[in-house]
Amino acid sequence: MTEEFVAVFLNNLDRLSNAFFTHLQIAFTAVAFGAMIAVPLGILLARMPRSGKKIIAVLSIFQTVPSMVMFGLLLPLSGLGRTTAVIVLTLYSLLPILRNTYTGISEVSQGYLEAARGMGMNNRQILFQVEVPISLPVIVAGIRLSSVYVISWTTLAAIVGAGGLGDIIIIGLFQNNRPLLLLGAISTSILAIVTSYVTGKIARAVTPRGLRKN
Repeated sequence: MTEEFVAVFLNNLDRLSNAFFTHLQIAFTAVAFGAMIAVPLGILLARMPRSGKKIIAVLSIFQTVPSMVMFGLLLPLSGLGRTTAVIVLTLYSLLPILRNTYTGISEVSQGYLEAARGMGMNNRQILFQVEVPISLPVIVAGIRLSSVYVISWTTLAAIVGAGGLGDIIIIGLFQNNRPLLLLGAISTSILAIVTSYVTGKIARAVTPRGLRKN
């Protein structure tokens, strides 16, 4: 089995390379769009604590909708290809980033805010110089979680012709080629693990020294 897997890997190196970078491009484009939407929205909702939790609770219901259903709903509108994949995956990327942004901003100590006001800072300065830097590790943790989810879900993008590692998995299934199927699955897992590790390091790097546990 090991020799067969190695042979399949070597014979499909070009296909794997193209699928890997396509997968990466789709996933990170979706997460980038998700962050651009969810971070400002999370900050806004943190300013409305009573309604913010309710809005997030309503949005969380969206996560229960199966991804296959979402792809099916969008296909008549955006057609086959990467556009549909990116739209669906962007929608799925929103909640972890939104929730963490809301939590991070909401939990900034009032002591820091009062000290900032005492120094003469206005609301904009407090947001960008106090609240965002302090909550940034929590926000990045949300992006980390979202990235891992989206990398996994991107395998389904193959069903709408978007490509990626899901192509290799589907071909392996149709051809009853177990080594090829494993090649796609293992590559996806490795990509998710590396992404989690790298974003974890980023989260630590952006944590103010005074807030680090060790």
